[in-house]
Amino acid sequence: MTAELGAPRPEYCAIAIMAKAPRIGGAKTRLVPPLSAAEAAGLSACFIRDATENIAAAAQQSAIEGYIAYSPPDAAAEFEPLLAKGTRLLPSRRIGLGASLLDAAEDLLAAGYGSACLVNSDSPTLPTSLLIDAARALSLPDDRIVLGPAEDGGYYLIGLKQAHARLFGDIAWSTPRVFAQTVERAREIGLEPLVLPAWYDVDDVASLQRLTAELLAKDDKDDRGTAYHAPHTASFLRDLFRDGDPRLTLDRAGPSGGRAGP
Repeated sequence: MTAELGAPRPEYCAIAIMAKAPRIGGAKTRLVPPLSAAEAAGLSACFIRDATENIAAAAQQSAIEGYIAYSPPDAAAEFEPLLAKGTRLLPSRRIGLGASLLDAAEDLLAAGYGSACLVNSDSPTLPTSLLIDAARALSLPDDRIVLGPAEDGGYYLIGLKQAHARLFGDIAWSTPRVFAQTVERAREIGLEPLVLPAWYDVDDVASLQRLTAELLAKDDKDDRGTAYHAPHTASFLRDLFRDGDPRLTLDRAGPSGGRAGP
């Protein structure tokens, strides 16, 4: 395995973003249209960059080290410009979400971390506090699992102290059953997951509308317990919809109605 794994640090939680290279035609395809393929790829890159900076912010308050667990395995150079300081790269070993999740957990725990959290790359405003809470919960004694449910029925985070393969087997990936099935698998191996507050993924037009309204209607403040301000994503969206682009109706953007940005 070729990876930028850190030295063994059993007191640390490794938090890895599960990310595909933000390539034109292969990134955020469910947002095309209303976005062009190039715009969708640019937005994906912003999501990844903000996610690494969010983890870096969490690391200021808890024993955390950040990673991107990326695919395809030859895409390291494409991620280099998107890394917050201190973020390391971990290439994928197998194809498929379940296999990639398990491999990332195995690799990080084998490197000597006390725990590992795997986080999606589709929730750029995920509160920093949730990352901190997950890492601190996993620092407690005994085996345990932390799950962050996504509003669409999946999960935005899974945290582990051991790489339990059963958690990733026989899961109906990309369906609303993922979270519930993962809870069932955890109970099968005798562990009751600690469940974090729900958050949302941005993977369709409705959730993009929600994200745009959220980011462009607020100032750039990031208080513990609130949505992360995702500055790169916010700037990208502000530029994209600066002239009242009609492709996205921002009903919740505030008094400006359908127009976003200045």
